[in-house]
Amino acid sequence: DVFEQLQHVGHKKIEFHISTEIPAVLQINSEKEEKNGKRVQMYLMFKSCSFTTEEINNTGFGRIFPAPSSNDKMETEEEDDEIPSEFISRKDLEKNRLSREEMEKYSVFKNYEPGDPNCRIYVKNLAKQVQEKDLKFIFGRYVDFQSEVERNMFDIRLMKEGRMKGQAFIGLPNEKAAAKALKEANGYVLFEKPMVVQFARSARPKQDANEGKRKK
Repeated sequence: DVFEQLQHVGHKKIEFHISTEIPAVLQINSEKEEKNGKRVQMYLMFKSCSFTTEEINNTGFGRIFPAPSSNDKMETEEEDDEIPSEFISRKDLEKNRLSREEMEKYSVFKNYEPGDPNCRIYVKNLAKQVQEKDLKFIFGRYVDFQSEVERNMFDIRLMKEGRMKGQAFIGLPNEKAAAKALKEANGYVLFEKPMVVQFARSARPKQDANEGKRKK
C-alpha cells in the first residue's frame, strides 16, 4: 500500500536508426589515410627507381663502356692544347702518316734503321716543293718557343741543290723531343711523298793519313 503498484504497459520495441551516410569526421580521417597511403606508395616507387649522382656517373643509361678517366683524356690529347695552332696537330700527323704495312710497299723504307738517338734528326725523300716553313710547321710542335734556349737550338737545314737535294737536318732541343718527332713524323706524306725520318749520324773525325801510313 505504501508503494504504488507498477502498471503493466506491455512489451516496448527498441529501434536503432543507422544512417548509411558516413559522418563527416570519419570521412575526413579516411581521406587523410588514403592520401597518406598514396604518398607512401609513391615515395617507395620513387626510391626504388631513383639513382644517385655517383651511380649515374659510374654507370649511366645504356652505356657499354665506362667513361674515360681524366688520365685517359690526358693521354689521348697528349698536350695538344699546349701546342700553338701555327704548328701541325697530332691528329693531322696521324691522318696523313703511312702505316707500317704501307711503308713496306715503298723502297725508301727498305732496310730502314732509326739510328742512334740524339738531338738531331735527318729527313729524306722530300718533294721539291718542300720549303723550310713546311718543315717548321711539322717539327716546330716539338719546341717550346717560349724558352729562349729551345728556340735557339731549333735549327732547319734544307738541301735544295746537288746530291743532298730533297734532304734536311733538323736540330731539336733534346733527345726526347727528337725521338718523339721521329716516332710521329716518320712516314708522314708531304706533297704526296712520305718522309723518311731518322736520327742524324754524328760527325766522326777522319783518320789522319800520315797515321795510316805509319801503321803500314
